Amino acid sequence: MKPVAIFRHSPTEGPAYFATYLDRRKIPYRIVGIDAGEPVPVDATAYAGLCFMGGPMSVNDDLPWIPQVLTLIRDAVARDVPVLGHCLGGQLMAKALGAAVTRNPVKEIGWGMVAVLDQPVARLWLGADLPSFLSFHWHGETFAIPDGATRIMASPWCPNQAFVLGRHFGMQCHVEMTADLIRTWCRDWAQEVEALAGRVASVQTPAEMEQGISEKVRALNAVADRIYDRWVAGLAG
Repeated sequence: MKPVAIFRHSPTEGPAYFATYLDRRKIPYRIVGIDAGEPVPVDATAYAGLCFMGGPMSVNDDLPWIPQVLTLIRDAVARDVPVLGHCLGGQLMAKALGAAVTRNPVKEIGWGMVAVLDQPVARLWLGADLPSFLSFHWHGETFAIPDGATRIMASPWCPNQAFVLGRHFGMQCHVEMTADLIRTWCRDWAQEVEALAGRVASVQTPAEMEQGISEKVRALNAVADRIYDRWVAGLAG
């Protein structure tokens, strides 16, 4: 089987639970270290699927690798090679497919509820028994829904939490989190959002984010399993 290509855009935003999931399923993968200067592949068909992780940059930044990634995503969609995006990854997918990525009205950082919309595509990916779930968030921008795609998830602070286009799934929230990864991100909390805490309800403190972390991550990983199960079922041969 061809490997899944996992694109890492920042040293602290690797595949986390997604790698654990692939290892458990014995699905091969290769990490493409964009943050380490590794070149963007030009042929999507060399991989069974493409997965894009998060990152602190904006898809609208003038970075040399962004146009190359957008071209690769469009190639993958055209050739029906499944694409999966987490946060920045979902924004890259949206932009590649012609949708705008703009500043969200508020930063959404910490644990927050995500509603699964009551419609067929959402049920196909997440099941009929999951009306909502507690997810982890860390973003200041948001994507519009690309033409032809279906919005399937929403949150009170960000209405566009996920979209589906055939085999391709882009999301704004972070279902790939582990407890260790959350603690690592919390080390950057003071630098990024300390000034917002206490006056912006969508931003939590590290203490709030780490409260009950093991149980919350375990439940989140179970939701990720549903998404990943559906996504890997469509992997190219």
